[in-house]
Formats: sequence, C-alpha cells, structure tokens
Amino acid sequence: MEQARYDEMVGTLYYYMNRLTGKKIFLFGHCEATLTLADLLADNNLTPTAIIDNSKNKHGIEYKGISVVPPMEVLKVQGENAVVLIVTRFYESMYEQLIKLGFTGEVIKLVDYNTYAEYSLSGETRKRKYERVVYGQKLLNDLKEKYKENLIIFCPFNALGDIYFCLSYLPTFLYKKGYDDYAICVSSNSSAAVARLFGSKNIEVLKQKELDSVIQAVIYTQDENCFIAHQDRPYVVNLHKVLKLKRIPLEKIYCCGIFGLSENTNPVEPSNWNKWDRLDDLEDNKCVIISPYAKSVTALPDGLWNEVVSDYSDRGYKVYTNVCGKEKALVGTEELRAELSEMKSILERAGTFIGIRSGLCDVIRTANCKKIALYPDYNYCDTQWKAIDMYSIDSFENVVYKDGDTWEMLKKKMKI
Repeated sequence: MEQARYDEMVGTLYYYMNRLTGKKIFLFGHCEATLTLADLLADNNLTPTAIIDNSKNKHGIEYKGISVVPPMEVLKVQGENAVVLIVTRFYESMYEQLIKLGFTGEVIKLVDYNTYAEYSLSGETRKRKYERVVYGQKLLNDLKEKYKENLIIFCPFNALGDIYFCLSYLPTFLYKKGYDDYAICVSSNSSAAVARLFGSKNIEVLKQKELDSVIQAVIYTQDENCFIAHQDRPYVVNLHKVLKLKRIPLEKIYCCGIFGLSENTNPVEPSNWNKWDRLDDLEDNKCVIISPYAKSVTALPDGLWNEVVSDYSDRGYKVYTNVCGKEKALVGTEELRAELSEMKSILERAGTFIGIRSGLCDVIRTANCKKIALYPDYNYCDTQWKAIDMYSIDSFENVVYKDGDTWEMLKKKMKI
C-alpha cells in the first residue's frame, strides 16, 4: 500500500475510532489494502468479525483468523451494532450494494481513491467539485501551453508495473496515431524513473490530488490531445468487466485494451540503464538480491524470507536485501540501496534475484540472471483469476506461495 494512502487510512481510522467501540466490524473486499487495515486494527486491539467479498473463490479464505464470507453475512448483525470499513477503490459500488442488501449500519470510507464518483448533490459537494474542475482545467491549460505539439499521457496511479507496460507499448501507439513526441504525467519520482528508462524526456511529476484534478478536466473536456493510460473506470472503458469472463494478463490489457494494438505487438524494452558504482563489491554470480517489500501486494511471512537467507548463506552466497525509504534489511543480509536504473547491472553481476511479485519485477525483467517471483495466493480484484494468472513473467520462475509453504517446498515446485 502506498505510503500516502496508508497515512490517509490511519488518519481516517483514528478519526472514527470511537465509533468502532462495541461494534461488529466488517471489512469489504479481500485485497492487500484490506489486510493491511486488518493489521492496523489488531494493533489497536480491534478484531474484525469478517472480511466480506463478492468472489465465491475467496469465501473460506482466512487471514490471521479472520474469515472471508459473502456480503449477505453482514445482515446477521443488527445494523446499529455493525460497521463496514472500506479501503479499496470500489467504495461507491460497494456502498450501493450494501444499501440494496438492506444494510442499515454505518459504512465508512477510509481512503478516497475515486473522487470522481460521489453520491451527493449537496451544495457543499457541488461547490467542492466545481472548484476542483476549475483547478484541473488550469493545470491542463498550463500543460498544453508547455507541450503544444505533444500528446500528453496521464498515468493515474503510482504503480511501477503499470508505468512499465505503458511505456512498453507507447511508441507503437504514438506511431499509429501520428504523434512525434509526448509528455507523460506521473505521481511519483519512482514512476518518473521508470519513464526515463525508456528515454522519456518530458516528464511531469504531480501530486496525486493535482493529477486527479487534471484528469478530471481531461475527462470532462474529452481533449483529443490527451490520453489516460489506465484500464480502470472512468478513464477509458470498463475493461475490468471483461475479466469476469476471460483471463487477460495485465500486459495484454495495456497492449490491446488500452492502446488498441494487435495482440502480437512487440513491446519496446528499456535501454537507458546506468551501472552501479559499487559493482566490484559483488562477487560475480555468487550473490542473491532479495526483494521482500511491495506497495500493493500482501506481504509474505518473515519466516519464509529467513529460510531463503539461511539457505543461500549456507551455500556460500552473499545475500542482500533491496530496500528504499524506511525499509530495513532482513536479518543476516546486507542492505542494498540503488536507483532503478542501476538494478539491471547489479542483478547481472549478482546472478540471482528473489522477490515478491511487484512492479520491480517488471522493471528488471530483461536482466540476464536467475529471477524468481513469489506470488501470494490471492485473486485479482473480484475476479476468478489468481495473481499469477495476471502477472506471470516469461523470463522469471513464477511460484505461488500458499499458507504453510516452506522454502524447501517452494524449491521443489521450482525443481531447484
């Protein structure tokens, strides 16, 4: 979960904390953000009654003793005695579903992902939305003045994998549309770093609220010189609905669904790599880089990573933990801090990469080394497809971790 979203969730939860006392707490939507919320509640001595979810494939799953159940289960508790907490991007549809079910308890939105939909015509709401449209239009006008001849690409969320896919197919899309150049708007420096790997020069890093506002203006004006590169509503079309019926890997959603390119279109590979200035510190092909952290994926148990570290250390490998910000190295490993542009050189020198499946895996997919991606056993959004179905990478050893798996068990799955 992104730090800004996490901080917003914490602040909102503490604001409502006194209203949770004595209530049966339900969480809506089994996903990484919800599980993070469950941990936060536990830290405050609150245990959710259940996680409700529409996906039948998730019913019966447990997270630290909290079961995933159908939404109808919330009606077993008197409305005034129950509260539903929502921390996903689908608050509006979830809220509407609860009302249609007949739920009369309180529904609390902890993170405001989708400010485009709000079921209110109050004067205050209309005034606030109008002010944002005006602000967004000003930002859009400034961007268009700065990049007069360019197509302006907007990437709504800070997800490295999404940015990677966007840049992989953007050159073919630009050629097809007849544009010679582009500017790209992202919400973080890490996303900008991915764009630079592909040679992007016109990069604007906006605060998330600024990006939301200018995207709102693009939607309202339907500006033909702007393009929103994302599959979620309301940006393009409701592509996520197709996933109810058919498995389409995220990369193909970008290639075909967002950019409208043929399925056999070859992606462009990043080329603006830099060499890490401490490569001589790494013993050639005798190091392991572990990446246990991800913003939008349920964390794997510390015990599993400890087993990985012990295994490779016992075999004479030097083990490093890839970290950024406040992240800490795993016990028995050395800390590795490097720019995204330097990771390819580090991995090709080290020889082995083992990481939880995250956007970093997309960034380093062309590195010439042994690469292992570990996938928590969860379904993608509210579909029947597992994460490995959506994110599998051909150049990786892709392995699903299930509760109770040990490193030795995972090694047998990989035949190593």
